[in-house]
Amino acid sequence: METSKKFRLNAIDWKKIGKGALIAIAGTLLTYLTDLIPTIDFGVYTPVVVAWFSIFVNFANKWISWNKQ
Repeated sequence: METSKKFRLNAIDWKKIGKGALIAIAGTLLTYLTDLIPTIDFGVYTPVVVAWFSIFVNFANKWISWNKQ
C-alpha cells in the first residue's frame, strides 16, 4: 500500500475519508429516522446515539464485507 507524504493526501486517503464520512452520515440518518417515531426522544443523549449508530454502521459494513476477504 502506498503511503502519502507529509501534508499530502493520496487517492487511498481520500477514499478512507469518504468512507468515514458516509458512515458518520449513515449514523446521523439512522438517528434522524428513529427520532421520527413519536415515542422515541433521545434528548440530550442524541450525540451519543449518533456515535453509537455510526459505530453500528461501521460494524455492519465490516461484518458484511468480512466474507469477501
